[in-house]
Amino acid sequence: MPHVLYIGRTKRSMYQLSMSGIYSLLGWIGTLAYLLAYFLLSINKIKANQLIYHALNIVGAVGLIASAVYHADLPNIVVNLVWGLIAVTALVVLWRKRKKQN
Repeated sequence: MPHVLYIGRTKRSMYQLSMSGIYSLLGWIGTLAYLLAYFLLSINKIKANQLIYHALNIVGAVGLIASAVYHADLPNIVVNLVWGLIAVTALVVLWRKRKKQN
């Protein structure tokens, strides 16, 4: 029997969400975050040196890593781990640059 998370107030009104469904949802959130970051960058609504761009990439990486771990998808774990580390590194560089200016 799969692990099930119950969401709701009473047992009769609870929604079932399987662990597979949770990891799938995390994967979709990650995908949407990556796509939103790229779309906003492409239409010049954000810049690559802004916090929001890197935050969306970190959310994307975390969501897709969670999904990939659940599905034992090593290539996707690796690429999203590297992508997330790049985003974290970029945030650190931005933070140091701003701290230096102040």
